[in-house]
Amino acid sequence: MRDLRLAIRAGGGFGLGLAFFLIVVVLVPFGVGPEREVLARIAPGILWVAALLAALLSLDRLFALDWEDGSLPLLATAPLPLEGVALAKAGAHWVTTGLPLTLAAPALGVLLNLPGPAFGPLTLSLALGTPALSAIGAFGAALTVGLRRGGLLLSLLVLPLYVPVLIFGAEAARRAAEGLPYATPVLMLAGLALGSLALMPFAAAVALRVNLR
Repeated sequence: MRDLRLAIRAGGGFGLGLAFFLIVVVLVPFGVGPEREVLARIAPGILWVAALLAALLSLDRLFALDWEDGSLPLLATAPLPLEGVALAKAGAHWVTTGLPLTLAAPALGVLLNLPGPAFGPLTLSLALGTPALSAIGAFGAALTVGLRRGGLLLSLLVLPLYVPVLIFGAEAARRAAEGLPYATPVLMLAGLALGSLALMPFAAAVALRVNLR
């Protein structure tokens, strides 16, 4: 609950992510044209890219507030291990950013003429992929905590790690839109999500320990 309150008060809560998501989706038809066939073809990729960038907006604040007010060293000596702290931070980020994006994506898909069969797989892929984005982002935030203007460096660090999640998430929605089987990319996406949730809290804890020395 503490991390949820911090995530919302830090200015990187669901309002900012949803606003960015909406702006990107609204601007796409102005950039590529209003042709319904073109929009339907690129809608899965556009929605996934917009969701990824929206999730990236608030990552630099995951540990920054605790670092600034001096509570991060206290968390490091608390009974809860740093791995649990990193997992809690990632969970709070997902609840305030990833979950609202997942719920809003079908409604915004209507603006891009997303084919009907793709709505369910799109929501499923985002539900599986956004926890991975939050877990990977927690690792990147732990690496750059305490750095001045670390937001750009954080983006450069995590974006390459986001690419597999983006590929399989957009591919699942694209295949569903074209009437093709999409079980394989969904399973790959689920594997990436489980692997990220299992490994990234430990990597983030190591990075935090190094930065706290």
